[in-house]
Amino acid sequence: MAAEGRAKNPPAPDPSWRGHEKGSPAYRRLLVALFFAGIATFAQLYSPQAALPEIASELRIGAASAALVVSASTIGLAIGVIPWSVVADRIGRLRSMSIAVVAASALGLLVPFAPTFEVLLAGRFLEGVMVGGVPSIAVAYLSEEVIRGHAARAAGTYVAGTTIGGLLGRLVAGPVAELTTWRIGVFTVAVLCTVAAVVFIRLAPEPQGFVPRAERRPGTDPSLARRLAVNLRSRRQLVLYAQAFLLMGGFVALYNYLGFRLAEAPFWLPPAIVSLVFIAYLAGTWSSAQAGALASRIGRRPVLLGSIALMIAGVALTLSSLLVLVLAGLVVATAGFFGAHSTASGWTAAEATVGRAQASSLYNLFYYAGSSLFGWLGGLLFDAAGWSATAGLIGSLALVAAALALVGLRGADPGGRPLGERMLSRS
Repeated sequence: MAAEGRAKNPPAPDPSWRGHEKGSPAYRRLLVALFFAGIATFAQLYSPQAALPEIASELRIGAASAALVVSASTIGLAIGVIPWSVVADRIGRLRSMSIAVVAASALGLLVPFAPTFEVLLAGRFLEGVMVGGVPSIAVAYLSEEVIRGHAARAAGTYVAGTTIGGLLGRLVAGPVAELTTWRIGVFTVAVLCTVAAVVFIRLAPEPQGFVPRAERRPGTDPSLARRLAVNLRSRRQLVLYAQAFLLMGGFVALYNYLGFRLAEAPFWLPPAIVSLVFIAYLAGTWSSAQAGALASRIGRRPVLLGSIALMIAGVALTLSSLLVLVLAGLVVATAGFFGAHSTASGWTAAEATVGRAQASSLYNLFYYAGSSLFGWLGGLLFDAAGWSATAGLIGSLALVAAALALVGLRGADPGGRPLGERMLSRS
C-alpha cells in the first residue's frame, strides 16, 4: 500500500510490467487479500437482513420500514461508487480500498447501537458509502496487477469472497440475534469484518500497474467527464452494464420472494428453515471461481451465456410443487447468476480503454440500480399473481440479458480479449 503514496514512483506505470504470474507468491497474496476484502464489505452490508423481524419488533416498525436498514446501505453504495473511483484515480487503488474498508468497519462497529431508527438509517447509509470503495475499485486493481490471461480467474476469486461475505453476514447475525439481540448479532458480524479488513490490508501486494494521478504531470489524464463518457458510449460496456442491471435485479427478486412461497402452501416451511436457503450462496462461491478459470480457457462470452442459461433453468425449477426441485432450482440459479456476474464484472475492467476505475464503478451503479428496481417490482408481481409471475419476471430479465450478450459481445477470442486486440498482438 505504501508504494502508491511515495514520490519515488515513476510518472507512468512501467511499460514492461505485465502483471503477477499465476502461482507466484504475490499473485496468491493478491487473491487471498481480495477474497477477504469481499468478506469484510459484503458481510456487513447484508447482515441486518437476517435479523429484520427482531429489528421491527424492537423498534416497533413495520416489515417494510425494517427492510430500509438494508436498502439504506445499498443506496449508499450505489451513490458512493463513482466518487470512490475518482479517489482511487487520484491517490491509488489500494490506498483507497484500505481507507474504505477501515471506515466501513469502524462504522459497522458503531451503527448497531444507534439510539433511534433515523440515526440507524443514516449510519447504514454512510456505511454503504464507505463499503462502495471496495467493489468500485477491486476489479480495476486486480486487472492492473495480474497478468492479463489470468485476470478473469482472479476476478472470479474476488466475487467468490463476496458470496462468502454475504452468506456469513446472514448466517452469523441471525442466530446470534435470536440468542441475544439484533444489535449484538450485527455487531458480531462487524467484528468479523474488522478482522477480515486487517487481513486484506496486510496481505495486499504493493501496486505496480498504476500510478495515482496526484503523482503524474498535470494535463496527462482525461477529465472525469471524459472517462465516464468513453465508457458510456461503448456499446460493449453498455451491454455489460445491462448484464449487471438485469441479472442482479432478477437475482434479488429471487431471494426476496422465494422465501414467502416456501412459507406458504404447499410447503409450509417454518421461518428458521426458510432462512437456511441462504446456504445456496455456496453454489455461487463455487461457480464464481470456476467461471473465472473457465473464461481464461475458452473466453468470457460462452461462459457468460452458459451461466445465464443455468440461471434461467434454475428459476424454471422453482415453479415445481416438489420442495426438492425448488431448492435444487435455487442452487442452480444461484450458481448461474454468480458465474455470470464474475464474468461480466471482470470483463468490464478488461474492456475499458479509458477510466478503468470508472468502468467498474458504472458496472456497480447499474448492478445496485437493478437490485433496487426489480427487487421492488418482483414484490408487486408476487402480491398480485404469486410466485409464477415473479419467476416469469426473473426469467424474462435473464433472457433479455442473454440476447444482448449474444448480439453485443461478439468478437472475443478464447482468452476473453477483444478480437481487435488479438489481431494487433499478432501483427
